[in-house]
Amino acid sequence: MTVNLDAAYWLGLLVSVILPVLVGLVTTRVTHAGVKAVLLLALTAANGFLVELAGPHPDGWDLGTALVLTLVSFGTAVLSHFGLWKPTGISGKAQDSLVTSGSHAAEA
Repeated sequence: MTVNLDAAYWLGLLVSVILPVLVGLVTTRVTHAGVKAVLLLALTAANGFLVELAGPHPDGWDLGTALVLTLVSFGTAVLSHFGLWKPTGISGKAQDSLVTSGSHAAEA
């Protein structure tokens, strides 16, 4: 059995693993979990569609494949968040690294 995936698919998989940290960088600990989930879903949708656009297409671009790639990207991102980033503390550090004007007011 041989697995032959285009580089776009491997890059998309890597992006899916990193996206939860990116969401942590642009949100704070007090951001509602639903907002974080919707942001992650939007970013994984963009990732899925970009991977489909960048992939090899002898028969043309396929919406169904883009939707499947979005689901795979979202699943991979959620699993990497709960299985890798959160247990190692990287997720929390990413959220703590963003300092907003509201957090300065709370410290004063």
